[in-house]
Amino acid sequence: MQQDGVMDLKSNPYKRGLQVALNAVAAIGTVWIFAIMLMIVADVFGRNFLGLPITGVPEIAARSVVAIVFLMLPAAALNGTLIRADFLLRGLRSYSRRSVYFLDTVFALVGAVLFALVAIAAWPDTHEAWATSEFFGVRGVWTLPTLPFHLLVVLGSGATSFAFVTVAIESAMQIKSEKGH
Repeated sequence: MQQDGVMDLKSNPYKRGLQVALNAVAAIGTVWIFAIMLMIVADVFGRNFLGLPITGVPEIAARSVVAIVFLMLPAAALNGTLIRADFLLRGLRSYSRRSVYFLDTVFALVGAVLFALVAIAAWPDTHEAWATSEFFGVRGVWTLPTLPFHLLVVLGSGATSFAFVTVAIESAMQIKSEKGH
């Protein structure tokens, strides 16, 4: 439903710039998915046909899934492509477009608060990973710092919250523009 309430991107250069930046970050997540896929296939091939597994693939893949999600969430929130049940909004659209924009605004504000809380909750672990130089893996065999993964959760949550605030403002402006019609 957000797509119905989205202003023309040419009239909002701020949103267009934010969209380009967040879509670029999401593209990094897409490339990361492809890299993880190649790494898993190489590990399976090496393990089954050569007897040479790649050390750390399961751990790296597990940590990467969370990081990839938080790379892609901000763009999905801003573009209105998060999965949600919109049967109520579709039904309301024919009766009152203002109520649809109002519900979009409420949804976006709730999303902004929730993701701000996720960022706040994830910050202590991120700080601890930085302060203690925390690593995962097997010392002496291979290790990888946990800080980048923790940092992506904090930054991704913060960016998602910011994207939701942008959507809330945009939807609230649509309520005002519908008032005159």
